[in-house]
Amino acid sequence: MEIIAVDDEKLALESLVQSIEKASPKATVHGFRLGADAITYALEHKCDIAFLDIELRGESGLDIAASLKEIYPKINIIFTTGYGEYAGDAFGIHASGYVMKPVTEEKIATELKNLRHPYEDSEKKLQVKAFGNFEVFAGGQPLKFQYTKAKELLAYLVDRNGAMVSNQELLVTLWEDDDLENDHSSYLKNIRKDLVETLAAVGHEDVLVRQRGKMGILPGKIACDYFDYLNGENMDAYRGEYMSQYSWSELTHGLLF
Repeated sequence: MEIIAVDDEKLALESLVQSIEKASPKATVHGFRLGADAITYALEHKCDIAFLDIELRGESGLDIAASLKEIYPKINIIFTTGYGEYAGDAFGIHASGYVMKPVTEEKIATELKNLRHPYEDSEKKLQVKAFGNFEVFAGGQPLKFQYTKAKELLAYLVDRNGAMVSNQELLVTLWEDDDLENDHSSYLKNIRKDLVETLAAVGHEDVLVRQRGKMGILPGKIACDYFDYLNGENMDAYRGEYMSQYSWSELTHGLLF
């Protein structure tokens, strides 16, 4: 869980960060005294939760929250303040929560248990990198397939973003430059089996949806930069390349510009 905390007062920020770390020991917490620095950080790093002091010197916590929501629409904003009259403003920006100072571990823990957008541990999901070359990881380690085409099959299913894909479509796509009279049905059966077994070996077989003659994925079971981009999050991850090793990706790539 990635958390940012913003308070322009040094001691208040230290207290806030310590309270968050005690309430959520596994979280990574980054403290900032300037909202602009927090926004700069968020542009380059995934952020799940932001604790923001509403009233900062020369800055508005509400404006910072709005900027963070532009970067990550589902970021959980939790305001901290010593002034109760700001509660209405917090609700207006669809904040996840509101903590009255002095901040305590107990208050933080209560807010973390009642997030507007419940946190999902992306590290436990299958990790997919679609921008640049397509790569897939489990537990931080790259998956190794028996057949190279099995990896390409998974890439195409990710590209289809949950849509079911028929065997015929897979045959045409994965062997697009081959002689159409050459029947690859048996090979497709082997690479499908390889994909299923490889994912099962790392505990991610539930990513796949299989029906007779069709196959797909459950996007919610995958942490993927392409899916984040489609959801309006982490937009800077796209640097002009998408599944570069596969020529069939050019159609989707053209829609990303």
